[in-house]
Amino acid sequence: MNHVVTAAKRPESAANLPELMQRVAHGDEDAFSSLYDIVAAPVLRAAHTVLRDPAQSQEVTQEVLVELWHTAPRYRTDRGTVMNWVLTLAHRRAVDRVRSTAACSAREKRTAQLAHTPVFDAVSEEVETRMEHEQLRRCLLTLTEAQRQCLVLAYYQGMTSRQIAERLSLPLGTVKTRLRDGLIRLRDTLQVPA
Repeated sequence: MNHVVTAAKRPESAANLPELMQRVAHGDEDAFSSLYDIVAAPVLRAAHTVLRDPAQSQEVTQEVLVELWHTAPRYRTDRGTVMNWVLTLAHRRAVDRVRSTAACSAREKRTAQLAHTPVFDAVSEEVETRMEHEQLRRCLLTLTEAQRQCLVLAYYQGMTSRQIAERLSLPLGTVKTRLRDGLIRLRDTLQVPA
């Protein structure tokens, strides 16, 4: 059986790439098919060299070829050969994929660490809170009844000095003095720096 390759069926070569790119830039699907046949294998090899993963290399190859179809009008002959341009696209895509994968892996690792790291120790927090409340309760007992009454109304019930004065039927100055003296005594008892 004699195989004759006619001009219409002759496989395209790398020498035809500039002409093919020009036709692809004008939306010629047949030219893209021929371009695809020439560049697909080198693009796959370039992607695999960077990625070392067959599945990801194939995905990147597909992305590069789709990008090639869309960006063909931007190809400029004065900046290098078609093959170099295509392989540059492939290399950049592969590097982007490596960076994306690394960033995703780092995010997942941080998320996993956060999921396993307690935000705080609930038992310690509860013990500390109870100890502080107990210390404050003991300190309040060192105050006079008048001071304690004014402080409780101000800090536990949220009343203003004027509201306390009205409620206790006291002059406003007396309430302010009791609050000030009570806070000074608490500070000294709790040993809080002034």
